[in-house]
Formats: sequence, structure tokens, C-alpha cells
Amino acid sequence: MSNVAFIFPGQGSQSVGMGRALAAASPAAAAIFAAADDALGESISALAWEGPDEQLNRTENAQPALLAASIAYLVAASERAASIGMDMPAPRFAAGHSMGQYSAMVAAGALDLADGVRLVRERGIQMQASGAGRDGAMAAILGLDDAAIPELVRQASAHGVFAVANRNSPGQVVVSGERASIDAAAELAKGLGAKRAIVLPVSVAAHSPLMAEAAAAMRGILATVQFHDPTVPLLANADARAIATADGARAELVEHLTAGVDWVRAVQQMAADGVDTFVEVGPGKVLTNLVKRIAPDATTVALEDALAGDTFDLPFLVPA
Repeated sequence: MSNVAFIFPGQGSQSVGMGRALAAASPAAAAIFAAADDALGESISALAWEGPDEQLNRTENAQPALLAASIAYLVAASERAASIGMDMPAPRFAAGHSMGQYSAMVAAGALDLADGVRLVRERGIQMQASGAGRDGAMAAILGLDDAAIPELVRQASAHGVFAVANRNSPGQVVVSGERASIDAAAELAKGLGAKRAIVLPVSVAAHSPLMAEAAAAMRGILATVQFHDPTVPLLANADARAIATADGARAELVEHLTAGVDWVRAVQQMAADGVDTFVEVGPGKVLTNLVKRIAPDATTVALEDALAGDTFDLPFLVPA
């Protein structure tokens, strides 16, 4: 059994120009971007490659662009491996961070690419609309001991809706909710020992109860889309439980809108199940850097780096 996991980044890893050189060098990657354009009826590839930043960073654009780029990296890697007589291994797990769950599901065959990009476009629209009239915000809390998090939640919740959105690595959490509670948390966290607390420049309170309307809307939309049993196990964002069925995959995409992303637990679970190599499939190295902090003995590979040079010599490739 493979000891490799494929991990897929979420919103925030996008940048203007992502995948452009990849598509120019790889017919397989170019075909993925073309298929995403066809599915949306517009050129999401042009927006990914040329910007402008403010348009690409809109939630409803960033998510389909990032999904297309992530799958383009995956097929380009398979194409490059085949050119040297090797194959990418079947991963032991596929796991996505937040919106990256959609990329993971496409990679695992649980969801078709065209449905995936249309769904994340709709997901972005619904997230932006959810909680209308309640000013949403998020903040990154750095250097806070995990043991202090429950006290932060208790105190900040007195100021409004408040939740831990992402547990990204030891000492790094992102909180989400009503702006009053987030502003209060930024000050409270310092008193509890945090090194820094940074209110993020977003207006969507992702992975919090303010996403309840988005979750309800997506439940109805997802019910109309065909899902398949994944070819490799997926891991749920909230508690790292294995997802092995089509119904489980569909339910995860509703539940994770209002639940948090416990990336620490997901990486620890994969490591405990024998994974020793984590391959970030998509642009950037956000997840690679988080894994290094969670499982420092593991090997990490960012496909963006691996595909940038003329050589493609990765230790986990298997003979074709």
C-alpha cells in the first residue's frame, strides 16, 4: 500500500499567473483549464493567468480557479511521470483544506471536474451571501498554546457568534464569526499568551455558524449532482474521519461550511496510518509548510516546485 498522501490547498493559495506556465508546457494541464472554462461558460483560466488580483481573489472566482489549477498540477505530474516510464502512486489518502476538499474529491473520482468547478463557483456565491446583515470577520491567532483555546472561545463568544475556523498547525489557529467577537478575540488572545493576532482582510466568516444559510443552500444544490464512491479514502475536515462513500462525500461538503478545519488532526491521522510523504497538489506551499510543523519527520513535496524544473525525479514514483 502506498505511503503517500495527496493534499489540496484551499482559498488563499491562489495568485495571478498560477498554472500558466504549466498549461503551456503540459497538454494535459491545458486540457483541464479548457474543461473548466467550458463548464463555467467563461474563461476562468484567463482570470487565473492574467488577473486582475481583485477579481481573482473574489471568493466565487478564486475557488473554481484554484480547483482547476490543482487538478492541472495533478495531471501534469502524471503526464511527466509517464514520459520517463514511471507512474504517480495511488495515494493512501486524499485530503483537502476547506475548499480543497472539492479538489480532493475530483482527484479521488468522487466528483467530476465540470461539476466540481460549477459547485465551487456556487459555493463562493452562497458563502458571500450567507449571514447577510451580520458583519462577518476572521482573524489569525499565532503562538497561542492549544490549552488556552477553550478559554479564548468562552470569552470571545460573549461578544457574538464565534468559532475556531481552522486549526492549521501547533500555535496557529484562525477564528471566525461576528466582527465584534473577532475584534475582542484579537485582544483577548494576547492576554492569554498569543504572540500575534491579525484580523484578516475578509468579509466572510468561513467555517462558522454564520455559514448556516450557505450550508442549507449547498445541501439542496449538492443533492442534484451525481457523486461516486472515492477511489481512495478522503478525510473529513472537522474530525479527520475517513470518507469512503458517495453519500459521505456529499454530506462532508455541507457540514464543513459551518464546522472547523482541524488540519492538525488530519495530518496526524494520516501519519498514524502510515503516510510518510505528503504531496501538495496545487499552487503554492501553504500546506507543505503546515505539514512540516505538524509532522516534522515526514517528507513533503510541493508539485509546483517539482514541475518547475527540467527534471522530475521524485522518490515516490513507481514503475509504469
